[in-house]
Amino acid sequence: MKYHLWTEGCQMNVADSQRVGSALEHLGYTQTEQPAEADVIVMNTCVVRQSAEDKAYGRLSSFKPLKQKNPNLVINLMGCLVGVRGFDKLKARFPYVDVFSPPSDPGPLISHLTQGEIRSTEDAETTRRFLMMDEELLLPAAERGSLVSAHVPVVYGCSHACTFCIIPYKRGIERSRPVGDIVAEARSLAAQGVKEVTLLGQIVDRYGTDIPAGPNLAGLLRLVSEVEGVERVRFLTSHPNYFGDELIEAIASLPKVMPHIELPIQAGNDTVLENMKRGYTQQDYRELVAKIRTALPNCSIATDIIVGFPGESESQFLQTWQVLTDLKLDVAHLARYSSREGTVATRRMSDDVTDEEKLRRFRMLEQLQEAIAAEINGKYVGETVPVLFEEKIKGRWRGRTPTNKLVFVETDENLRGRILQVQITWTGPWSMQARLLHEIKSPV
Repeated sequence: MKYHLWTEGCQMNVADSQRVGSALEHLGYTQTEQPAEADVIVMNTCVVRQSAEDKAYGRLSSFKPLKQKNPNLVINLMGCLVGVRGFDKLKARFPYVDVFSPPSDPGPLISHLTQGEIRSTEDAETTRRFLMMDEELLLPAAERGSLVSAHVPVVYGCSHACTFCIIPYKRGIERSRPVGDIVAEARSLAAQGVKEVTLLGQIVDRYGTDIPAGPNLAGLLRLVSEVEGVERVRFLTSHPNYFGDELIEAIASLPKVMPHIELPIQAGNDTVLENMKRGYTQQDYRELVAKIRTALPNCSIATDIIVGFPGESESQFLQTWQVLTDLKLDVAHLARYSSREGTVATRRMSDDVTDEEKLRRFRMLEQLQEAIAAEINGKYVGETVPVLFEEKIKGRWRGRTPTNKLVFVETDENLRGRILQVQITWTGPWSMQARLLHEIKSPV
């Protein structure tokens, strides 16, 4: 029996797909890259932007002929396209889909395949135990022993409800995972060769706020750092409102926690931020960045920015441009505003910035950030840095520095899973090249 996984979207979806693969392999399935060979096809979808939703619909339609040819084929639609609420319209539109699964919930599929022996939300505890197999997450065979960096969800859903965001409506309210499950998963991943874990949450620095007497994110970082075999720990994505002093101190004091912070600003104008319901001003954000850099002088900071939010004027956009110019952040993930059905922005605001103007603003920030990143990375030339190597691509080994800089090294040696000192020889805005400082021998 074989399964095929199609995954689109964020790191949380990647982690969810690994959990689905783990559950299926516990049932005896093996993974295939060819949908035509599969007995089960799982589509894990994203709808953050219209383009992602359109892509999901197109892919789903392409599987219809396979179902017609093989009526026993099980097709599972999963993720944000399904959401946590009713999906009767999807059932009517795609009658050839057998199972509809909310985000982060393999239960409905497992229940279908086992004919209810393993139930889903009706018996969440049974499902949880099955999927963890007595607190063991089994990576899909294709990744077992070769995956170097893995994502571990720690907070599902979101309750902040920014006006532009569809996530609370699709993934539900904020739920922190039990700390024991998280640590057990980290141990299991380490036992399967994983060297780096990234703790995930839509607002990861709110971890534990819904668990009485439990650890917060700073405490969780300390516990995961103690897991033998885990050599690096990262976390994302943070929210400026909840990024406090205790978390900064934890990053500074824990050697395994990497000094790279994902801290979205979304816009640099206070009126736009208020309309987005972000809960801070651009000055608040500037002061937080200054505080972080004082405590962590060698850290890198990434941000998210949306251009063309409803009502955003040219002068308001230029304030975003100025914030990015002044702060010189390492990475800026840019997006053009996309209206999402059900969000407050779509219900109450007019999408009045043209597509052409959104693209112009996007390109302006893109060019600015490229220059900033090139300047920051250029300072690494000649420097010696530790790199965790993940995989070989087109004859070059790819890895990352503690500050999440992408580094390539040419060598015939096997570097997978190793943290090695390299000297940076060339930099660009998006990656670097380096040489190994010492010759190594591949393990026998």
